[in-house]
Amino acid sequence: MPAGELSSPNQAHYGERHVRRLNLIRALTDVGGLPLASVSKVVEAVEDLDRPVHKLLGAAARTVDPARAPEPGRESGDRARALVGELIARRGWQVPGDHAAAVSLATALAALLEVGHGDYLDFLDEFASASASEQIAEADLAFVARRQSPEEMVERVVVGTVLGDAMLACLRRLAQSDSSARRYPRPDGPEAGRTASR
Repeated sequence: MPAGELSSPNQAHYGERHVRRLNLIRALTDVGGLPLASVSKVVEAVEDLDRPVHKLLGAAARTVDPARAPEPGRESGDRARALVGELIARRGWQVPGDHAAAVSLATALAALLEVGHGDYLDFLDEFASASASEQIAEADLAFVARRQSPEEMVERVVVGTVLGDAMLACLRRLAQSDSSARRYPRPDGPEAGRTASR
């Protein structure tokens, strides 16, 4: 937290900026689940305004999404890294293969391979398609661009990444529940009567 304005030797005044920062910290820990050490790095990124905007945004994103690499020397990790590299090339994404999110994606893919659900990766391009992640990324950046100051833009990257991920996970689960109800209707549910009458 930035220091308050001293109003007496043992009292300080805290303004709107302090309230916003406190609310940001609370949201990142309570909703986003970030440990305080990560929140401290996030705040450092928000305050480091000497870099170009793209670099600032990248630093903020790396702070909230540190790379977790697959275990070295395992076949699943090697295959997963190759799959991520191929995906990035196919999509034409301007992202280096060692990007924190690419490394973490390889870890997730390696885990899917190791638990015997490698066929989930058959849908990788569908998950990454313009109707999914690319459209979400465009919405994220449109949200960020609504603010002009670098500090506010970086703060929005952090908020959009941490709280946006929580929001998207909930939206996904809601959509899964709806899709499941439509695909596998209960025999005694409201869909049963409609199916029989068609």
